[in-house]
Amino acid sequence: MSELPERARDLAPRKRIGLVAHDNKKRDLVEWARYNRRLLAEHDLYATGTTGSLLARELDLPVARLQSGPLGGDLQIGAMIADGTIDFLVFFWDPLEPQPHDPDVKALLRIAVVWNIPVACNRATADFMIASPLMTDGYERLLPDYSAHLERPLGGV
Repeated sequence: MSELPERARDLAPRKRIGLVAHDNKKRDLVEWARYNRRLLAEHDLYATGTTGSLLARELDLPVARLQSGPLGGDLQIGAMIADGTIDFLVFFWDPLEPQPHDPDVKALLRIAVVWNIPVACNRATADFMIASPLMTDGYERLLPDYSAHLERPLGGV
């Protein structure tokens, strides 16, 4: 690959994938992951709480398990996105069921957009993304330029 612009991150062919699912969507995520097991085996998997336990058991693959979503797992995944250790997020969230940790869910989705990582929130999008040739090739992900935000004057300090 050519030299990367200063605001780019070179993603290796082996991606670090965050996997999250609300209770009513866990079955969908497990089914999707089982169907895509061969492809997922080529990547590093991270998941929140129960979702991680289910995936590790069903796929017989290593899955780094974090806290349950309501106990901070969504925030852990978000922090990993912010520090560059998650490249790709599959988050099957339930739009019809209120969650006690809705602010954490919103924060996770927001931070994924802030750092320009691919996000799939349903099976169709996850299917398109995992089938993309970019999943197994390197990829130059542009990082947003937040220098103006970071250098802004702070009022009242």
